[in-house]
Amino acid sequence: MSRIGRMPITVPAGVEVKFNANVVTVKGPKGETTQALHPDMIFEMEGNVIHVKRPSEAKEHKALHGLTRTLLNNMIVGVTEGYKKELEVNGVGYRVAKDGNKLVMNIGFSHQVIMEEKNGVTIEVPAPNKIIVSGIDKQSVGQFAAEVREKRPPEPYKGKGIRYAGEVVRRKEGKTGGKKK
Repeated sequence: MSRIGRMPITVPAGVEVKFNANVVTVKGPKGETTQALHPDMIFEMEGNVIHVKRPSEAKEHKALHGLTRTLLNNMIVGVTEGYKKELEVNGVGYRVAKDGNKLVMNIGFSHQVIMEEKNGVTIEVPAPNKIIVSGIDKQSVGQFAAEVREKRPPEPYKGKGIRYAGEVVRRKEGKTGGKKK
């Protein structure tokens, strides 16, 4: 049996979960999210605990069991606590600013790189070298953070670029690193 799939999901107070065929709607203090899950999976709600069951021991159902439980749990965590990704900008003259709902980045190009907030994702810029991407959908927050990082990924020689907070960039020696005297 799936170790993740068999774990129960506790629904906190103030969160409402509705099952309509294979569409799950979760409503909480931070907002509402809806997702279509696989129609074969079985949801059993006992009080404020949800159990995800699979109909058979088929390989496909085993694969979907843990996935379905994790997706449902992520929706519940998203509407209660939310998700956030922090990015750091390193480099001389590299800085970011927020202009309305747009993220304006000066990251070493001849022009500014401008990215607009997507629905469900909010951007904060607490410092000129820090970006915080937050929202209730884990996938969209991670995707938007990856798109921001993609504009100037950290390079291995000086470490300049945009990286996740806490990300370790493997540094390389320059041209003179391997020479002997």
